[in-house]
Amino acid sequence: MLALSGVIAAGTAVRTERRRVAGYAATALFVLATWVRLASSDVSAPEAYTLAVTLPALAVGLLRRRRDPEASSWTAYGPGLAATLLPSLLAAWGDPDWPRPLLLGLAALALTLAGARLRLQAPLVLGGAALALDTLHELAPYVAQMVGLLPRWLPPALAGLLLLAVGATYEQRLRDARRLRGTLGRMR
Repeated sequence: MLALSGVIAAGTAVRTERRRVAGYAATALFVLATWVRLASSDVSAPEAYTLAVTLPALAVGLLRRRRDPEASSWTAYGPGLAATLLPSLLAAWGDPDWPRPLLLGLAALALTLAGARLRLQAPLVLGGAALALDTLHELAPYVAQMVGLLPRWLPPALAGLLLLAVGATYEQRLRDARRLRGTLGRMR
């Protein structure tokens, strides 16, 4: 019922005057529907359930973008992408095997590249965030193991050097951040 309400809210977001409220409501309803369904079923493979919501939501978003090319990708594609990426990411973090994190990483990479190519903000940001978190989770044990092998004085020294380098290039980093914000702001 929550997922159907999310699809209806996403369809309602087609109207300009209802776009912001309905888009946020659709996102919240999709995520809530996903979590309620997964929690009640003790599911360890959430993709089987989330894809059933994601595909119609993305279809509604595609229709919306065809009708209104100026529509934001967040209201068109954000709810559908978040409905699959968030549960898959949490399942990958709890999965001791390698196939799910690998497949999630590949899907997130494809989404990030598609978002950059098509200049769509939602796929770029959601895919990039999922890719970064998945990579962080997979590399964390190896980084912790390497840090344990280093002399105790080396991590604080490296942190100090990093702060020094960031401080020395602070103005350039601010310009880069403004340019990145401007580039993201021009995307749909």
